[in-house]
Amino acid sequence: MQGLDDDPIAARVAAKLTERVGHLVDIGLGYLSLSRETSTLSGGESQRVKMIRHLGNSLTEMLYILDEPSVGLHARDVARLNALLQKLRDKGNTVLVVEHDPDVIAVADHVVDMGPRAGIHGGEVVFEGSYTALQQAQTLTGQFLAQHLPVKTEVRQPTGHLTIRNAQLHNLKNITVDIPTGVLTVVTGVAGSGKSTLINEVFLEQQPEAIVIDQSRVTANSRSAPATYTGIMDEIRKVFARTNGVSPSLFSFNSEGSCPHCNGLGVVYTDLAFMEGIATPCEICEGKRFKADVLEYHLRGQCISDVLDMTAEEALEFFTEKKIRPVVQAMNEVGLSYLKLGQPLSTLSGGEGQRLKLATELHKQGSIYVMDEPTTGLHLSDIGLLMGIIARLADAQNTVILIEHHLDVIRQADWIIDLGPEGGSAGGEVLFEGPPAALQGCELSITARFI
Repeated sequence: MQGLDDDPIAARVAAKLTERVGHLVDIGLGYLSLSRETSTLSGGESQRVKMIRHLGNSLTEMLYILDEPSVGLHARDVARLNALLQKLRDKGNTVLVVEHDPDVIAVADHVVDMGPRAGIHGGEVVFEGSYTALQQAQTLTGQFLAQHLPVKTEVRQPTGHLTIRNAQLHNLKNITVDIPTGVLTVVTGVAGSGKSTLINEVFLEQQPEAIVIDQSRVTANSRSAPATYTGIMDEIRKVFARTNGVSPSLFSFNSEGSCPHCNGLGVVYTDLAFMEGIATPCEICEGKRFKADVLEYHLRGQCISDVLDMTAEEALEFFTEKKIRPVVQAMNEVGLSYLKLGQPLSTLSGGEGQRLKLATELHKQGSIYVMDEPTTGLHLSDIGLLMGIIARLADAQNTVILIEHHLDVIRQADWIIDLGPEGGSAGGEVLFEGPPAALQGCELSITARFI
């Protein structure tokens, strides 16, 4: 397009096009073809394309709200993202970013920190001010901004290897890699370098039995809840039934025990024709989902509605049953202690959904775990907690493979596979294979510059 500057007719159009395409290159999407279907883009790629679209317009005094724009971005690309955010601001716009990445928080003119913790323990403004002042604040965010997990020097020894030979799908350049078994492997590299293709497509085709915890949304219909998704609802119904000498189906809001007025939804939807419909709490069951006579049956002083209204934290104290406790324990361990057992899954964020998947799979006996950016949506204070859970899986000689950009996670790996050097057609090569301590000396790797 820059070559069209000599043509007086094309020059005016080419100038605008050159600016737009230049922005795509600047934010690290230079590897995308202009004809590529948007449905094939990752979440991070889609969000950056949206940003470029708005950068190119001439509107000012607009309010832009971005929800975790750094998701799926390598540390190198976060700097490019920050430059674009500042351009949006400098055009006279208000830019509001919901974010966990310290590098994005650092360029903010004003920071609002919510807390002090999550769920019922949060919902308050615990800090407002500059980034410099936040670093001195005693909030969780302020305390963890400067804390980083160290580069692991003593790594686990693998029990064997799983080899991927001559992978050349999409942009992979006929690469062969060994994935060590019984340890924690992190596959990293800039966005578009071929990480997901290598693991989610090539590797999983060879290992279909692997337990996959990816970023796809959990089943989110109006009747799904953490208790039903994790499978403990069946056990809860059986415990109530045994204790009270009645049928387990009475304690299902999808079956015999459901309120006949709202059919167990807890809300009644009213169609307002030309306006959006509204949901109001059911007048008969008052949102409790069950018939009145079902609520008369109790387990240790609590009815079924009370139990579903418990958070995972409260449920851990309440349940002594062996088939329920491990799942509830896992929910607490992955940082979901504030989720209610009966909360609709449609209200969960992407990061919460992924951690709920992790909690569901943790108590199962699997030998290969594949996780796609498990730190998505996690606060800095939860990264160490997550790594503790993953470390336990590896300590039990499970093969754990993470596709990840977060530097603290990369530092804690036993083995690193770094792809690059760039994205798209300029990527798909193996730049480094080895332990974290050895990565620091790799001149080819962009990741090594940030470790």
